[in-house]
Amino acid sequence: MSKIKVAVFGCGAIAQRRHIPEYAANGDVELVAFADPVKERAEEMAAQYGGTAYTDYEELLKNEKLDAVSVCSPNYLHAPMSIAAANAGLHVLVEKPMAVNAEEGQQMIEAAAKNQVYLMVGHNQRLMPPHVKAKEILESGRLGRVLTFRTSFGHPGPESWSLDGRDSWFFRKEEALMGAMGDLGVHKSDFIRYLLNDEVVEVAGFISTIDKKDTDVDDNATCIVRMKSGAIGTLMASWTHYKGGDNGTVLWCEHGVIKIGTVQGDEVIVELTNGTVETYKVGEMATNEKQVPSGVIDEFVRCIVTQTPPSISGEEGLRSLNVILGAFKSQETGSIVKL
Repeated sequence: MSKIKVAVFGCGAIAQRRHIPEYAANGDVELVAFADPVKERAEEMAAQYGGTAYTDYEELLKNEKLDAVSVCSPNYLHAPMSIAAANAGLHVLVEKPMAVNAEEGQQMIEAAAKNQVYLMVGHNQRLMPPHVKAKEILESGRLGRVLTFRTSFGHPGPESWSLDGRDSWFFRKEEALMGAMGDLGVHKSDFIRYLLNDEVVEVAGFISTIDKKDTDVDDNATCIVRMKSGAIGTLMASWTHYKGGDNGTVLWCEHGVIKIGTVQGDEVIVELTNGTVETYKVGEMATNEKQVPSGVIDEFVRCIVTQTPPSISGEEGLRSLNVILGAFKSQETGSIVKL
């Protein structure tokens, strides 16, 4: 079978650290083009990995013969770029949050359906080994129902992660529209939906900019969510975890507790009410400092090769986005939002 021809829109940190090297490492892929408004970035990637550099993604779409694209641009461009690629008959992998509002998310889903291409959202939390293991343990039924939980994602912010540091688009509201919630919170709403195989039906959000200067995007959020099953929990996103990030989840269940990503080395810990303790060393989570493969690229490629629709679909991405949008609405109105 011939290789899948891929282009990458946006050559910033997520593209350079995850998408591009992971495509390059995948034997089924040929990287053919890169687009970035900063010409040098696209050229640097083309020089390193082969292919052609563009400053304009629309021009790239006109000129290149492709099978798929990765959309790694600022949030406000996710929808227009994804829709343009779908309309060109290409499979799309888009970074999270998939869009900046529900209407755009819906338009992306419709464009993919109309053109019979796949739309996958880069929610890599689902694919991390500790999370896969935890889901398997929960589904075995040994812990019984999940009653309450907390899940959080925090790090010091995009300053050290983004190629532009403090001048990054992450801090510009017109390009990002949301801060820590769009960056980290949406990962957690997606993860908790996946892990519990359940939907969020109500959300209350406390969202604010506590410490980042000269920006009006949120740097912290704590949300209370109620699931369809009745379970209640908190979901937290922070860009001010200056000492020690957090990507941990704890679920209190009928027959015990399961702790995920809370102890270095023991990625999943199960403590049953009968006194047994089980620990699982299943491999690390990806962090900004430690780039273990995200799994997202290989999964996207596998879907195309085997013609299997992605499980992390546009529809899934939109449900996870709606939780975050509900939290913003809650913050704005001071009320609990029903989803």
